Amino acid sequence: MTTHREHTVGFLGLGNMGQAIAGRLVAAGYDVVVWNRSPEAADELVAAGARRATDAREALAAQISFSMLADDAAAEAVLSETNLAGGVEGRIHVNMASISAAAADRIQAVAESAGVGYVSCPVLGRPNVAAEGKLNLLVAGAPEHCDAVAPYLAHCGVKQWRFGDTPRQANAVKVAMNFTILHALQAMAESITLVEAHGVDASDFIELMSNSLFGGAVYAGYGSMIAERRYSPPGFRMPLGLKDLGLAEELAAEQSVELPTAPILRDRFERALADPELAELDWSAVAEVTRRR
Repeated sequence: MTTHREHTVGFLGLGNMGQAIAGRLVAAGYDVVVWNRSPEAADELVAAGARRATDAREALAAQISFSMLADDAAAEAVLSETNLAGGVEGRIHVNMASISAAAADRIQAVAESAGVGYVSCPVLGRPNVAAEGKLNLLVAGAPEHCDAVAPYLAHCGVKQWRFGDTPRQANAVKVAMNFTILHALQAMAESITLVEAHGVDASDFIELMSNSLFGGAVYAGYGSMIAERRYSPPGFRMPLGLKDLGLAEELAAEQSVELPTAPILRDRFERALADPELAELDWSAVAEVTRRR
């Protein structure tokens, strides 16, 4: 295996997705310095060859650093002026989290004031896909920065999709993609409820759908989960679905874009989160709100 131990890479945020992506960089032979608010999350990566950072600032001091943090608040707290200060010249930070476009603007401004290049790179795929290095990577930022981080990202995904020179553009695309998935979940919920009401097995319906007009991971994967009511353990938790809907509503409001279906989706997620049987399940379990009605 080719090793890159001379290249130190920082990685912050070691949830399921962050662990998987950082693991790809460790396996590729990079000297990866990892940090997480809960230090024990780094144990497995350290055992695999990563180094544990004493604080976020140490991980961000690397020439190239990545983060996969939970939301706007977490990203802005960690990628702060204090934490980004210092370190070598010409540093670049790649934010892989699903955050708002507005937060991307704010973090970009903080990074640039600290002399750090900033690239947005939210991803498409679940943690198991990340572990296999098969994510789709949505990239935006200054071309020279995107070019510099491309070799590192090559270990993490099957394709790097570039969406412009302004980091927020990649975040806008990710928000729109997740908004589309929300619609797919609701569309499948309604269609499955419809055929079940007429005595058709939901799994047979999903098999037809995913092998004819609606192929792909969303319809095949989530469709079978809904048909079989296979919502646990959650790959993507219910509250995150409502968060992503809120990001779409916020993005639309910036340009006075009307989203007529957003109130319906919000109603379904709020009902799911108010139901103790559904609130802790995968976000695809939102389909049960329609099924039960």
